[in-house]
Amino acid sequence: MEVLEQIDILLVEDNPLDAELTMRGLKGGQVSGNVIWVTDGQQALDYLFRAGAYASRGANEPRLILLDLKMPRVDGIEVLKAIKAEESTRRIPVVIMTSSEEESDVVKTYDLGANSYLVKPIAFEALTEVARQAGVYWLGMNRSAPR
Repeated sequence: MEVLEQIDILLVEDNPLDAELTMRGLKGGQVSGNVIWVTDGQQALDYLFRAGAYASRGANEPRLILLDLKMPRVDGIEVLKAIKAEESTRRIPVVIMTSSEEESDVVKTYDLGANSYLVKPIAFEALTEVARQAGVYWLGMNRSAPR
């Protein structure tokens, strides 16, 4: 498989081990990307809407957002609402990657415009593989909407 184009991926994950395994999976899937890792929902909103520490970041938007639901400060549901409410970010694919198997979370996130809902497996190797497959699909196979 050839390496995909260089792109930005926003990883919103408060667990350092899960973040490391996700990044390892993306790299293993030959997703050549600049992974921006933030550890809570407020940092994700600041990054996306150029506020706080990210007020002067460049104009590029991420091509993919991997979003955990259960996070400090601002939860993933609120982040998803904000992403899908704004014209500048609503077309960015958002993949929910969470440990929650609650049907209400699945329904709520799809109702809000999530593009996919993945339950993080317990096994480390399995989480790496889920991230690899998500990256290959969303960045290599899926055709994104024009911006």
